[in-house]
This record gives sequence, C-alpha cells and structure tokens, in this order.
Amino acid sequence: MNIDFNADMGESFGMYSMGDDEGFMKYITSANVACAFHAGDPTVMKRTVALAQKYGVQVGAHPGLPDLQGFGRREMNLNMEEIHDDMVFQIGALKAFTEAAGLRLHHVKPHGSLYGMAMRREEVAEAICQALLDVDRDLYLYIMKKGVAGQVAERMGIRVVYELYADLEYDGDGNLVITRHHAVREPSDIAARVIGMIKDRKVTTTEGSEIIIEGTSVCLHSDTANASDIVVAVHKELEKAGYNIAAPAL
Repeated sequence: MNIDFNADMGESFGMYSMGDDEGFMKYITSANVACAFHAGDPTVMKRTVALAQKYGVQVGAHPGLPDLQGFGRREMNLNMEEIHDDMVFQIGALKAFTEAAGLRLHHVKPHGSLYGMAMRREEVAEAICQALLDVDRDLYLYIMKKGVAGQVAERMGIRVVYELYADLEYDGDGNLVITRHHAVREPSDIAARVIGMIKDRKVTTTEGSEIIIEGTSVCLHSDTANASDIVVAVHKELEKAGYNIAAPAL
C-alpha cells in the first residue's frame, strides 16, 4: 500500500519568510503550493515549484480565500461564481509555473476556511470541483473523508485522495482542531498515531473517544516546531510497517 506525504509549501510573501521549504521538501511526496491569495507570491510560487522538481515531489495547488492578512483562515461571504473564478485563477497560475518547469500539476487542495466551507456546503464543493475540471480534468482533489466535498468530487468524476492529519487534533465529531500555532509534539507519539490511523482506521479525539478515520495521504505542517523530526519518525515507522512512501500516480 502506498502512503503519500503532503505538506503546505510556498507560504512566504515578498520579504517575509515562512518555514524551511527546502529542508522539509526532502521528506514529502506532494507539495501544496500557496497560490498568492492567502499566502505566497508569483516568485515564491516559481521557486517552490523548482524545489519540488529538485526533490522529485509532486506539485499541487493550494488555493485559498483572498485574505492575506488573515492567512485565509477567516470565512468570507463569496458567491459561487466568485469561488469558482478565484479557484480557476489560482490553479491556472500554478499550472503555468509547473508547465514552464516541464512538470504537470498533480492535485488541488483547498486551504483554510475554504477547505472547511467545502466540507460543509455542497454548493462550495461543487464550485471548487468545477474549477478543477475546467482547468485540468486529470487533477486529484485532496480532502478529508469527513464532509460532503469528497462525495461531490466523486459524483463529478474527480479522483479523490483522502487525507489524514498527523499533527492536528480531531474533536469528537471528527473535525480538525485548528490552532494559531502548532505545539511541539513528541515524534514517536505522532508516528504511532499515524500508524493507528492508517492500519486500524481509528484516532483518539480531544474528548478521549475513538472515531473511524480513512485516508492514504498524511498531511504534516512544516511550521510545527519540530516538524522535521516528526516527518522522519513517521517515515521510519511507516516503512517499518511495510508501507511504500509515494504520491498517487498521475
């Protein structure tokens, strides 16, 4: 069984630097590249694509709401045409950079509040999925199994990669617990948690209960204080358990 590692990349902007993209790129198989609406800028996008090419990492678009100051984490009251057009704009921009580098765009993963909106609201999921289809019908959609987005995507003929979150907590309803800053986590604990999510399809929530969970891509955040230690530990335990670390094939 193949297990993919995805991480959000290219979140720097102008003179402001966010994360150690090159250091983290060595350990992942899929990069979700910010497309300049919630983070990133054209030059950062180009450089991030170049890093992914250097390390053999698949490139995906990470489109968000047009909210640089709020990092795309504040919900906005956009209509469905605006959501669709914003997605086409962002996905298309990154696709141009990947093609200029001789690569193919691999996937789309909505960012932040847009991700949450897509999980809850079918019309938002449909607008995002239609944008994906309008740009490139062969792209994967990365999303959690919980919620309506995956069902909408499958109904619309889109290939879906369901993801698990290694370094975020889940509440009793299976929703992610989003914090402003990622706390330091013990790498061995995270590795054991990931093995449990993949092998047993279960995760312990913040309330102490166990819920069913499903996915073949593990999301890790490069801005967690000890992120490199975590990704190395997870890699090691997955390989020890017999899993192959690889992105879904195009």
